Amino acid sequence: MLAFTIRRVGQSILVLLVTGFVAFSMFTYVGDPIDNMLGQERTQADIERLRDQLGLDQPFFVQYWNFLKEAAQGNFGLSYRQGRPVGEILVERLPATLELAFVSGLMALIGGIGLGIFTAIRKSGALSSSIMALSLIGVSLPTFLIGVLLIYIFAVELGWLPSFGRGQVVDLGFWTTGFLTVSGLKALILPAITLGLYQMTLIMRLVRTEMLEVLRTDYIRFARARGLRERAINFRHALKNTLVPVITVTGLQLGSIIAFAIITETVFQWPGVGLLFINAIQFVDIPVMAAYLMMISVMFVGINLIVDLLYFAIDPRLRVDRSAAKGH
Repeated sequence: MLAFTIRRVGQSILVLLVTGFVAFSMFTYVGDPIDNMLGQERTQADIERLRDQLGLDQPFFVQYWNFLKEAAQGNFGLSYRQGRPVGEILVERLPATLELAFVSGLMALIGGIGLGIFTAIRKSGALSSSIMALSLIGVSLPTFLIGVLLIYIFAVELGWLPSFGRGQVVDLGFWTTGFLTVSGLKALILPAITLGLYQMTLIMRLVRTEMLEVLRTDYIRFARARGLRERAINFRHALKNTLVPVITVTGLQLGSIIAFAIITETVFQWPGVGLLFINAIQFVDIPVMAAYLMMISVMFVGINLIVDLLYFAIDPRLRVDRSAAKGH
């Protein structure tokens, strides 16, 4: 287990370095931030002086190396647009994104696994068929269109929920939360559904497919022949083996919630890091873009690492295979 963990951590670090290099190299094609930072009355001397202050006159690899050294210490530089430390800006925006991702992920997990089990056990029922038909909406429709439809129905036509913003939040010093106010909870409903619907339907269909496959296996037939109750067969035996292959896909989907938050936050003007990244692109705010992409990369790689370790711990076949390989 220790050797497996060390190897996976090493691979994760390598992935982060490659991802950071690719992302940082792409910023050279976004535009020149000097154009947005200086007015029309600028002179060539002003341009050269600012370029020197920002380190943009240095070779690309030097800029990237300096960025990595500072990022390892938690320093992502100053925002070209706001003139403030990027880390400070991310800390202000991160609670909104994490709360949205948490609610969306919880909805995707509970709804996806629950509906997947139900539609597998009651595969011939009318309700199961209706749920599977409706799930095609979550899989096929793009995220921004789902958000626009929800805004039109529940905000414009019915007027039940707000169409944008985070609502009233409570400042806890190190964290701002909307969970403690009514307006904050109401503002969270539509973005959370928009962000989590695709993941929920995907998990539901995956759980259903895997559980139907497990229910056809010989040991399930043997359990029925022994006279075990259907509840024990479905939830003690079938569900346990169903979740083993589902863990990997579910973990990656939960990681992608952070990435998909860019679209959702733009549609609902949710003040999170996704909307911050979109604004940074418009103003060629390279430190903010670099810090955001590195943060997303760390989250993806971290979740993937946790999933790999869980998969290794849960599935005994992997441990048996590795033990057998060492024996030879």
